[in-house]
Amino acid sequence: MFYTTDTNQHGMAHDPFKAIVAPRPIGWIGTKGRDGSFNLSPYSFFNIVSDRPKIIMFSSSGRKHSLKNAEETGFFTASLVSRPLVDKMNVSSAPVDYGVDEFALAGLTPKMGELVDAPFVAEAFAALECRVTEVIVPRDLQGQESESVMVFGQVLGIHLSEEIIRDGRIDMVLASPVARMGYMDYADGGADVFQLKRPPR
Repeated sequence: MFYTTDTNQHGMAHDPFKAIVAPRPIGWIGTKGRDGSFNLSPYSFFNIVSDRPKIIMFSSSGRKHSLKNAEETGFFTASLVSRPLVDKMNVSSAPVDYGVDEFALAGLTPKMGELVDAPFVAEAFAALECRVTEVIVPRDLQGQESESVMVFGQVLGIHLSEEIIRDGRIDMVLASPVARMGYMDYADGGADVFQLKRPPR
Protein backbone atom coordinates (compact mmCIF):
# COMPACT_ATOMS: atom_id res chain seq x y z
CA MET A 1 0.00 0.00 0.00
CA PHE A 2 1.10 3.54 -0.73
CA TYR A 3 -0.88 6.74 -0.42
CA THR A 4 -0.14 10.44 -0.39
CA THR A 5 -1.00 12.53 2.63
CA ASP A 6 -2.60 15.33 0.61
CA THR A 7 -5.54 13.03 -0.22
CA ASN A 8 -5.05 10.60 2.70
CA GLN A 9 -6.84 7.87 0.74
CA HIS A 10 -5.62 4.84 2.67
CA GLY A 11 -8.91 2.93 2.52
CA MET A 12 -8.78 2.01 6.20
CA ALA A 13 -11.44 2.65 8.82
CA HIS A 14 -9.02 4.82 10.81
CA ASP A 15 -6.02 6.96 9.85
CA PRO A 16 -2.89 4.84 10.54
CA PHE A 17 -0.43 7.78 10.83
CA LYS A 18 -0.27 7.98 14.62
CA ALA A 19 -0.19 4.17 14.88
CA ILE A 20 2.93 4.13 12.70
CA VAL A 21 4.73 6.68 14.88
CA ALA A 22 4.49 4.62 18.04
CA PRO A 23 5.01 4.03 20.87
CA ARG A 24 4.89 7.64 22.05
CA PRO A 25 5.74 8.62 25.64
CA ILE A 26 3.06 10.51 27.51
CA GLY A 27 3.82 13.89 28.98
CA TRP A 28 1.53 14.42 31.95
CA ILE A 29 1.72 18.20 31.92
CA GLY A 30 1.00 20.16 35.08
CA THR A 31 0.45 23.92 35.02
CA LYS A 32 -0.91 26.70 37.20
CA GLY A 33 -3.09 29.46 35.79
CA ARG A 34 -2.75 33.15 36.54
CA ASP A 35 -5.94 32.78 38.55
CA GLY A 36 -4.24 30.16 40.76
CA SER A 37 -6.12 27.19 39.29
CA PHE A 38 -4.32 23.89 38.69
CA ASN A 39 -4.38 22.02 35.39
CA LEU A 40 -3.19 18.50 34.58
CA SER A 41 -3.42 16.96 31.12
CA PRO A 42 -1.71 14.07 29.27
CA TYR A 43 -0.05 14.68 25.90
CA SER A 44 1.20 11.88 23.66
CA PHE A 45 2.84 14.40 21.34
CA PHE A 46 5.69 14.71 23.82
CA ASN A 47 9.37 13.89 24.00
CA ILE A 48 12.90 14.82 25.02
CA VAL A 49 14.61 16.92 22.35
CA SER A 50 17.96 17.79 23.94
CA ASP A 51 20.21 16.45 26.69
CA ARG A 52 22.61 19.41 26.95
CA PRO A 53 20.78 21.46 27.97
CA LYS A 54 17.93 19.21 29.06
CA ILE A 55 14.91 20.27 26.97
CA ILE A 56 11.56 18.55 26.49
CA MET A 57 8.58 19.39 24.31
CA PHE A 58 4.84 18.86 24.27
CA SER A 59 2.53 19.73 21.42
CA SER A 60 -1.01 20.99 21.96
CA SER A 61 -3.55 20.23 19.23
CA GLY A 62 -5.39 23.52 19.41
CA ARG A 63 -5.10 26.12 22.15
CA LYS A 64 -5.71 23.99 25.22
CA HIS A 65 -5.46 24.92 28.90
CA SER A 66 -1.91 23.60 29.38
CA LEU A 67 -0.70 25.77 26.51
CA LYS A 68 -2.50 28.85 27.85
CA ASN A 69 -1.00 28.46 31.32
CA ALA A 70 2.51 27.64 30.11
CA GLU A 71 2.52 30.64 27.79
CA GLU A 72 1.18 33.03 30.42
CA THR A 73 3.32 31.87 33.37
CA GLY A 74 6.39 30.44 31.64
CA PHE A 75 6.34 27.20 33.65
CA PHE A 76 5.14 23.60 33.42
CA THR A 77 5.93 20.17 34.84
CA ALA A 78 5.91 16.71 33.27
CA SER A 79 5.08 13.72 35.48
CA LEU A 80 5.80 10.10 34.57
CA VAL A 81 2.71 8.06 33.76
CA SER A 82 3.36 4.57 35.13
CA ARG A 83 1.04 1.57 34.84
CA PRO A 84 -0.42 1.96 38.38
CA LEU A 85 -1.50 5.53 37.53
CA VAL A 86 -2.85 4.98 34.02
CA ASP A 87 -6.53 5.05 35.02
CA LYS A 88 -6.04 8.36 36.83
CA MET A 89 -4.19 9.69 33.82
CA ASN A 90 -7.17 8.79 31.68
CA VAL A 91 -9.54 10.63 34.04
CA SER A 92 -7.33 13.72 33.82
CA SER A 93 -7.81 13.77 30.03
CA ALA A 94 -11.51 14.67 30.37
CA PRO A 95 -12.56 17.77 28.36
CA VAL A 96 -13.49 20.03 31.28
CA ASP A 97 -13.86 23.81 31.54
CA TYR A 98 -10.90 26.03 32.26
CA GLY A 99 -10.27 26.25 35.99
CA VAL A 100 -11.45 22.72 36.77
CA ASP A 101 -8.74 20.97 38.80
CA GLU A 102 -7.89 17.65 37.12
CA PHE A 103 -5.73 16.67 40.10
CA ALA A 104 -8.86 16.68 42.26
CA LEU A 105 -10.93 15.13 39.48
CA ALA A 106 -8.55 12.16 39.24
CA GLY A 107 -7.91 11.84 42.98
CA LEU A 108 -4.26 12.87 42.71
CA THR A 109 -2.08 14.97 44.99
CA PRO A 110 -0.65 18.17 43.48
CA LYS A 111 2.79 19.13 44.72
CA MET A 112 4.32 22.48 43.83
CA GLY A 113 7.68 22.56 42.13
CA GLU A 114 10.81 23.52 44.01
CA LEU A 115 11.99 25.82 41.21
CA VAL A 116 8.90 26.50 39.10
CA ASP A 117 5.43 27.79 39.92
CA ALA A 118 3.60 24.74 38.63
CA PRO A 119 2.28 21.53 40.24
CA PHE A 120 3.28 17.96 39.49
CA VAL A 121 1.76 14.58 40.45
CA ALA A 122 3.06 13.67 43.92
CA GLU A 123 2.22 9.98 43.33
CA ALA A 124 4.36 9.80 40.15
CA PHE A 125 7.69 7.96 40.27
CA ALA A 126 9.35 10.88 38.48
CA ALA A 127 8.61 14.47 37.50
CA LEU A 128 10.41 17.21 35.61
CA GLU A 129 10.22 20.92 36.49
CA CYS A 130 10.46 23.07 33.36
CA ARG A 131 10.72 26.67 32.30
CA VAL A 132 9.37 27.55 28.85
CA THR A 133 12.13 28.38 26.36
CA GLU A 134 10.04 28.85 23.23
CA VAL A 135 6.62 28.27 21.71
CA ILE A 136 6.48 27.34 18.03
CA VAL A 137 3.61 26.93 15.56
CA PRO A 138 4.85 24.52 12.83
CA ARG A 139 4.17 25.42 9.19
CA ASP A 140 3.53 23.20 6.20
CA LEU A 141 5.26 23.37 2.79
CA GLN A 142 2.96 26.19 1.71
CA GLY A 143 3.75 28.21 4.83
CA GLN A 144 0.36 27.60 6.42
CA GLU A 145 0.33 27.35 10.20
CA SER A 146 -0.47 24.01 11.82
CA GLU A 147 -3.36 23.69 14.27
CA SER A 148 -0.80 22.37 16.75
CA VAL A 149 1.45 24.46 19.00
CA MET A 150 4.76 23.14 20.33
CA VAL A 151 5.93 24.18 23.80
CA PHE A 152 9.61 23.68 24.61
CA GLY A 153 10.87 23.79 28.17
CA GLN A 154 14.26 23.50 29.81
CA VAL A 155 14.30 21.02 32.69
CA LEU A 156 15.50 22.84 35.82
CA GLY A 157 14.82 20.12 38.40
CA ILE A 158 14.05 16.42 38.52
CA HIS A 159 12.06 14.50 41.15
CA LEU A 160 12.86 10.79 41.26
CA SER A 161 11.45 8.15 43.61
CA GLU A 162 13.93 5.84 45.31
CA GLU A 163 11.37 3.06 44.78
CA ILE A 164 12.39 2.58 41.16
CA ILE A 165 16.18 2.87 41.56
CA ARG A 166 18.20 -0.36 41.47
CA ASP A 167 22.00 -0.62 41.18
CA GLY A 168 22.38 3.06 40.37
CA ARG A 169 19.85 3.03 37.52
CA ILE A 170 16.12 3.46 37.02
CA ASP A 171 14.64 -0.03 36.82
CA MET A 172 12.29 0.29 33.86
CA VAL A 173 10.28 -2.76 34.90
CA LEU A 174 9.49 -1.08 38.21
CA ALA A 175 8.91 2.31 36.57
CA SER A 176 6.56 0.66 34.02
CA PRO A 177 6.12 3.78 31.87
CA VAL A 178 2.94 3.86 29.80
CA ALA A 179 3.17 4.73 26.11
CA ARG A 180 0.49 5.69 23.61
CA MET A 181 0.17 3.40 20.63
CA GLY A 182 -2.29 3.90 17.78
CA TYR A 183 -5.99 4.52 18.16
CA MET A 184 -7.08 3.69 21.75
CA ASP A 185 -4.16 1.32 22.32
CA TYR A 186 -1.57 1.81 25.05
CA ALA A 187 1.51 -0.18 26.07
CA ASP A 188 3.18 -0.88 29.39
CA GLY A 189 6.81 -0.03 28.70
CA GLY A 190 7.98 -2.13 31.62
CA ALA A 191 6.32 -5.35 30.47
CA ASP A 192 9.00 -6.56 28.04
CA VAL A 193 12.28 -4.80 28.76
CA PHE A 194 15.41 -5.99 26.96
CA GLN A 195 18.86 -4.55 26.37
CA LEU A 196 20.95 -4.01 23.23
CA LYS A 197 24.54 -2.88 23.11
CA ARG A 198 25.43 -0.45 20.33
CA PRO A 199 28.03 -1.61 17.79
CA PRO A 200 31.59 -0.46 18.63
CA ARG A 201 33.17 2.25 16.52
